[in-house]
Amino acid sequence: MSAYKATLMDDMAISRALKRIAHEILEKNDGAADICLVGIKRRGAPIAKKIAENIKAIENIDVKCGVLDITFYRDDLSHISDDPVAKSVSLPFDVTGKTIVLVDDVLYTGRTARAALDAIMSVGRPSAIQLAVLIDRGHRELPIRGDFVGKNVPTSKNERISVKIPPIDDITAVELYE
Repeated sequence: MSAYKATLMDDMAISRALKRIAHEILEKNDGAADICLVGIKRRGAPIAKKIAENIKAIENIDVKCGVLDITFYRDDLSHISDDPVAKSVSLPFDVTGKTIVLVDDVLYTGRTARAALDAIMSVGRPSAIQLAVLIDRGHRELPIRGDFVGKNVPTSKNERISVKIPPIDDITAVELYE
């Protein structure tokens, strides 16, 4: 069992980070035209929805939002496979010619992001793919980086980051465990 070490972000800190990420996405892409958010299931999906709500509040534009189901694989929770794969790719929009912003909770080795890139490319040819993550904890094994990062949290490999966000969890927080 992991021992709790600290709360790294509370509800307000997460809210501020997701508002900042929404502004950064809009700045980098000169607005919301042709942007689609794709949350990596599980916790990337509600984070993508919050970013879409923030973009709506800023620009009064509804950004298309989809969910990508990567076979259960989390480097920071348990080691199931060295090669995560897309379980299903069913997006409610065509990705061709769009700017796709992949959204995940934690960026660690980069393998989940790579699997998501492969899945997106299997269903169309976007004009660009960007990556938004709430937490970047380092330890990359692939040349992947977040374009939009809520917080950089240097960790040791024996530490674990736990993002908690409704509706999956009862609270909104980022916690560190050893």
